[in-house]
Amino acid sequence: MSLYVLRKSFFNNCLKVSKKNELHEGGRWLQMCRSKTSAPKNFCDYESMRRIYNIQVPQRFNFAKDVLEQWETKEKNGQRSSLPALWWVNDSGLEVRWSFEELGFHSRRLANVLHQVCSLERGDRVFLILPRVPEWWLVNVACLRTGTVLIPGTSQLTARDICHRLQASGAKCVITDETLAPLLDSVSSECPSISTKLLLSHRSMHGWGNLTELMGKVSDDHVCMDTRSDEAMTIFFTSGTTGSPKMTQHSHCSYGLGLTVNGRYWLDLTEQDVFWNTSDTGWAKSAWSSVFAPWIQGACVFVHYMPRFDTSTVLKTLSSYPITTFCTAPTAYRMLVQDDISRFKFRALEHCLCAGEPINPEVMWKWKELTGLDIYEGYGQTETVLIAGTFKGMKIKPGSFGKASPGYDVQVVDEDGSVVPRGQEGDLGIRVKPERPFSLFTEYTGEPERTAECFRGDFYLTGDRGMMDDEGYLWFIGRADDVILSAGYRIGPFEVENALIEHPAVAESAVVSSPDPVRGEVVKAFVVLTADYKSRNHKELIQELQTHVKTVTAPYKYPRKIEFVDHLPKTVSGKIRRVELRKKEWGQQTSKQIWK
Repeated sequence: MSLYVLRKSFFNNCLKVSKKNELHEGGRWLQMCRSKTSAPKNFCDYESMRRIYNIQVPQRFNFAKDVLEQWETKEKNGQRSSLPALWWVNDSGLEVRWSFEELGFHSRRLANVLHQVCSLERGDRVFLILPRVPEWWLVNVACLRTGTVLIPGTSQLTARDICHRLQASGAKCVITDETLAPLLDSVSSECPSISTKLLLSHRSMHGWGNLTELMGKVSDDHVCMDTRSDEAMTIFFTSGTTGSPKMTQHSHCSYGLGLTVNGRYWLDLTEQDVFWNTSDTGWAKSAWSSVFAPWIQGACVFVHYMPRFDTSTVLKTLSSYPITTFCTAPTAYRMLVQDDISRFKFRALEHCLCAGEPINPEVMWKWKELTGLDIYEGYGQTETVLIAGTFKGMKIKPGSFGKASPGYDVQVVDEDGSVVPRGQEGDLGIRVKPERPFSLFTEYTGEPERTAECFRGDFYLTGDRGMMDDEGYLWFIGRADDVILSAGYRIGPFEVENALIEHPAVAESAVVSSPDPVRGEVVKAFVVLTADYKSRNHKELIQELQTHVKTVTAPYKYPRKIEFVDHLPKTVSGKIRRVELRKKEWGQQTSKQIWK
């Protein structure tokens, strides 16, 4: 039985649960669909958008107080549309629809749980692993309200991944569900900083506080913390070429104000829009497009909780609900265009976007042929907001990720940090001098050297190689490091190699990306076997190594391709030449595009 049915008594006055056939009877939601338009709603054209962008950063800022509570007030005064702030559905036909007032009611209760029951103070860190359930959004807002620092994680993390994140971050509180609680329990003794564990469940578990029960025992009266704009708000663990994942720290203003660029201009949202972003809750893209960007604009955040991505379910959802704006990974679009889209009518859909990895021009053309809609590409990374993109009103050049976003001066620079001529290859960078953009990350927490490595002269380096054409459009050449991006997942080779070397069959290994027609690229491992395993059946050994990696680290990181070799190419100093292995995989393809 669904947890949302079991918790219905608590949410009695605020939680609205119903069946799809009741909600959609008589085409009720179809009546809400406005006339389709591809014209920008919040600006006239790209040049005017650059001109009008002018965000003043106050000394003190808190997204919950300065944005969400403002929409709550407008809602109470009848100054906002009747659309919910959060609209959640699942495959069983259940729906949750919260207004900004209801979002505020629940999040204030959860904030009181964090502060009063868990004794968390401003600046304390909260580690959150939940799938796409409504409580994930409540924890996000409650952390904003209390000034605690949120550290999201994906549900695919293993015990080792979780242990590293808890030890590195010093998190005092963990919040998860029944599925992952045993993993957290298995490492909690190695993580002395943990003082509180909260469980989202309909039953009790030893050593865990029941989140729903605790919320029912506290007041909904809570005064939002008066946080500084530059105060730490969230930390995302992001993979790098070497070493463990870095703790990328953002402030209250870098995302809370900085993502105005995404919501107002790239997504072009208004309070009349219903926006569906499919990102996993463990990634920065979910903070971008499922929290800050849409709610800055007062738009409705739509969520379909699917255990696994299913093209028929996605297409049916797009046709059954008044979703006006849709953003997903290029991998998803590649899968969707292979389905029979002609079965569906997307009456409300008018703006489609993608981010997280490059999209093939063929997929863009096929999607437009089938739906009549363009796909607008965006480029960014955990450390930033949208760096560049194709915006409404712009000419779309397939293969280019568009032009620089408002608020960023994006250039292509050489090894000395000087801007190169148009059409010449170089490193993609964001100008940080004389004035550093407020929408840039604060630091890699606890790692000043790795933070400093990101800067060259007057620029922050994205880690990508590219060029700018005569019209100011930016084009990828390739990655400047060895990070792999597969189906939207960012994977550091070190993490996979570290897992492989623990198996007795592996003497050494090197991990690179390999082309894949669906995922764009996948993880491939070149493995040198130990003497005892050289005579083993290679097919069986490949399966054994893949299973081993899945158990040691997050399953999405496992090498889908493994090739056994006698030796690895190395430099004179003994460093593995991954560039040589990449060339072996990609052949003469010089335009391989990899995003962070």
